[in-house]
Amino acid sequence: MTQKMILNFPAGISGTPITYELIRVHDVKVNILKAEIQPGQIGSLLVELEGDQEKLEKAKQFLISNGVRVSPVSSKVSYDEKRCINCGNCVSACFSGALTIGAPDWKLHFNPEKCIACKLCLTACPQKLFRIEFSTIN
Repeated sequence: MTQKMILNFPAGISGTPITYELIRVHDVKVNILKAEIQPGQIGSLLVELEGDQEKLEKAKQFLISNGVRVSPVSSKVSYDEKRCINCGNCVSACFSGALTIGAPDWKLHFNPEKCIACKLCLTACPQKLFRIEFSTIN
C-alpha cells in the first residue's frame, strides 16, 4: 500500500533522522517528493510511504509521537487537453515519466500513477495549461 502525505516538522527536530527510523525500524519505503527543510527551523516534506497497512499505521504513530504533524494528501494534476498543442515541452520536464508523447498519434498522454506532483510541468508549458491541486484527506 502506498500513501502520499505531508510531514510538518517543528524547529526542534529538523535535524533528527526521522526518515532513517521509518526505513530501518518501521520497514517503510520512503520516497521524498518535495522537501522544504532547514536545520534548526520548521520544515515540511511531501512523501510517498509504502508498506503494509500495519507498518504504515505504526510509522504514522512514530511520527506523531516525535512531534511531526502528519497530513495524508491527494494530488490531482489536470491540463486543458482541448487547448494543448502537443509541443512536448512538459514531457521534457517530466522526469517521472507521467507525461509522454510519441507514435502513433503524437498526442500528449498523462499517467497519474507515475505523477509525483513536482510541478515542473506548470512552468514548462508555454500555454500554462497545467494545474496541480493538493487536498488533505480527512
